[in-house]
Parts: sequence; structure tokens; C-alpha cells
Amino acid sequence: MSDFLKEMAIKSKARAKFLPEKYQSKKYDLPSFDIRFSDFDIIAEYKMNSPAEGLLAEPNINRVDRVLSYAHGGAAAISVLTEPSRFDGSLLHLKEIASTVSNLSLPVMRKDFLVDHRQILESKVFGASGILLIAALFDASKLRSMLDCAFAHSLFVLLESFNEEDVIKSNSLLKESRYQTLAEQKKLLFGVNTRNLKTLEVDVNRLKVLGKELPYGLISVAESGLYNIEDILTAKNNGYSMALIGTALMRSKRPEKLIRELLQSARKKEFS
Repeated sequence: MSDFLKEMAIKSKARAKFLPEKYQSKKYDLPSFDIRFSDFDIIAEYKMNSPAEGLLAEPNINRVDRVLSYAHGGAAAISVLTEPSRFDGSLLHLKEIASTVSNLSLPVMRKDFLVDHRQILESKVFGASGILLIAALFDASKLRSMLDCAFAHSLFVLLESFNEEDVIKSNSLLKESRYQTLAEQKKLLFGVNTRNLKTLEVDVNRLKVLGKELPYGLISVAESGLYNIEDILTAKNNGYSMALIGTALMRSKRPEKLIRELLQSARKKEFS
């Protein structure tokens, strides 16, 4: 595990320590929405800052307008980065964005360095329909416990890998029928992050190398370092059926148009 990931995990654990073990049942009543999949899809990410890319948005950015442009561009889901210390994220961003797109039945995923089941409950209470989990942060038993908690609260999971060891750990889940079924139901997604967490540089070749090891026929997501049509085609040609895009969309003055162009290139058909 990289020093950066360790740092994030330690800070996340410190945040989780103050969370309740459970909430009033009515707080879990916020709706969860399924991703509506097509030939190729985009998870559009909202994040204020990136340790690798720097400041991505001004403090007074209109979050409602930004995420609605994502939705109108055809994003299949919205990812909201909530980590506060290095990404300037907030659970209030998650709550506002989930509320904004709820009437569109568009799922919102909490992206953070989650390490405790209490953070999964917190994600549900703040409006998430899904969460990202990082395989490297858990041993086999803890990973299953986190997954089971998420699925019990009707959340989908994007399980993220950085290296071959992570992919092996993720693939081992599919030996159990319950996780195989959830993956087939598109509740369990498998992601590959191209970011080198030691240097914070992007290694696009990781998509090709690790893509060969991902489970065939299930939903695989290319993450980090995807900016343009060429990057999207690289992901698709290496077997990925989704891409998670953040920096390019946050910096774009016309994110709706960018999403449409990227989807057109991957789906090879015109929008009506």
C-alpha cells in the first residue's frame, strides 16, 4: 500500500471514529437508484480539488448547474468525492447533489477512502445510491463485511484495484455465488485506477495489463487519467464498459457537450 493511501486511510479512520453505529430507521428511507447501462457509459465525477491536478473548482461553483449538465450530457451516474483534507470534499456536497438529481432517478456514488461500515451507513443517510471501495484497504474478511453492509442497504459498489494483487483479491469474490450474482445484476462493479499513488502520475498501460485479468462479461470501469476521445477508445478497446471521469469534466466549460462527444465516440452512433 502506498504512503498516500495509508495517509488517506488513517484520516478516514479518524473521521469514522465519531460516527454512530446506527441511525433512526427513517433516515435510511432516501431512495437508491440503479445505474441504467448502455453499450458504454460514463460516471461523471464532481470534485473540488485533486492532489495530482490541483484546484479544479472555485469555492463558489454552482454545484447544481454542474451536475445537471452532467446529467443532461448522458452520464449514467454521478460520483461525488467527499474526502475533505486533500480533495476539499464534503458530505454536504453529496447530499446536495443527490437531492439535485433525485427527480431524474440518477444514482450518485460516494467516492472516498472508506474503511468502516459506519461510513457506509453515513453514505446511505446522505443520499448515496452507491459507494466506492478500495480493495487494497481491506483483508478478505473485512472486504466481505463492507460489501455485505453496502448491499444490505441497497447500495451498489465500485470495487477499485490499483495492481494485480488487488485484482486477484477482487476476482476471488466471484468464487462465492452471492457475489457472482450481485456482479451479474450489476450491483458489484470492478474498477481499475491508472493513478500511481506513489508518484500521482497516470499509467495508462495499467488499463491494458489489468484489464486482461478482470472478470469477463461483468461491468468494468476505467478510472483516472481519461480526458479525451482517444482515452475513452483506449478504455473500450481494452474491455472496459464504463469510464469514471473527473478532472476533464470539472475543468470543462461545457461538460454536457464533452460527455456527449465521449459517449458518441465509444458507442459509435449519433445521439437523437
